[in-house]
Amino acid sequence: MTTPFSYLTHLECSHCRQNFEANRVQTFCPACQTPLLACYDWHAAAACLHRDQFQTRRKGMWRWHELLPVQDEAHIVTLGEGDTPILPLPRLGEDFGLERLYLKDESLNPTGTFKARGLSAAVSRARELGVRRLTIPTAGNAGGALAAYAARAGIPAQVFMPADTPSANIEESRIVGAQVTLVEGLISDAARLSVEAARQNGALDVSTFKEPYRMEGKKTMGYEIAEAFGWHLPDVIVYPAGGGMGLAAIWKAFGELRRLGWLEDEHLPRMVAVQASGCAPVVAAFEKRAATCEFWQNAQTHASGLRVPKSFGDRLILQTLYESNGLAVAVSDEEIQQAQQQLARREGVFAAPEGAANVAALHRLRERNWLTPAESVLLLNTGTGLKYLR
Repeated sequence: MTTPFSYLTHLECSHCRQNFEANRVQTFCPACQTPLLACYDWHAAAACLHRDQFQTRRKGMWRWHELLPVQDEAHIVTLGEGDTPILPLPRLGEDFGLERLYLKDESLNPTGTFKARGLSAAVSRARELGVRRLTIPTAGNAGGALAAYAARAGIPAQVFMPADTPSANIEESRIVGAQVTLVEGLISDAARLSVEAARQNGALDVSTFKEPYRMEGKKTMGYEIAEAFGWHLPDVIVYPAGGGMGLAAIWKAFGELRRLGWLEDEHLPRMVAVQASGCAPVVAAFEKRAATCEFWQNAQTHASGLRVPKSFGDRLILQTLYESNGLAVAVSDEEIQQAQQQLARREGVFAAPEGAANVAALHRLRERNWLTPAESVLLLNTGTGLKYLR
């Protein structure tokens, strides 16, 4: 039997479950103002695919192409993203009394962060659907990734970012040809300008959760985690949640793997969202058991990727935490800086502040006895600390 390049069938509103056509440009559900999720023919995929076949393919995110949205290989825009390592952290584990502590190091992706995965998928699908211009608001790293993949695809890109964004993000966006606009304010202020630019020039705004395909690229982190752990999942996954798409995407991946019957047991991880205490809308909502977040006033943190006053996908983030019996934790900038040094000196990993926030969160989780020594715990380092040097 000939298998399709992709089993993509349609898009679905994450809230009201209304279906949308996949073979035309879509953004988000106009009725619910919530993200659309890509759906696949899981029955056919389960019948034709086997989990072991993916291990023999050329390394990279696109070896999972049947479970990704691009339907013609010719439209894939890649810089070699995906298949980042999972490192054991024995010395750091000793510090926290954890016997099985691991780190998935996304800093080895092109452009130095996990954003490469999402933008590879989004730009590839945009090119396949005939999009001629792209725009994005960013705290920094997503802008650099969009700029790089848009350049690779030959599609003009506009990037709107706060004026105090780390200079590496600004320069990497400019050097590959993106039109960069620096904004006085936060990513929420940049988002308004990005929406207006899209309205004026017909660009597709690929903001976090505001188009369906960035999540598809990021969900491959979940596939890789399952594969690396022998199709048994870790007990706990700790993730820095600014926009929070990666957290929800990994959870989506686990649900898909369960539908395919590829997991060895029914156990799913408890998911932990880590935020900065100066911008913690998810933590505040989680503590109230709310369904959505309120806008965080006067957001402040040096971890620019965590300075997101309200995510467009807040409902999905909180749903992930509730369904997984997880937790939301806030840590201070001082704790993040100390954790960044601790991880670097104990394990040789120079993590971005967002990734270091996960290490800081371990202190809180152990103090609360929320983790036990024998549990397997996976931290996500979303990017390299080198991009924050000034």
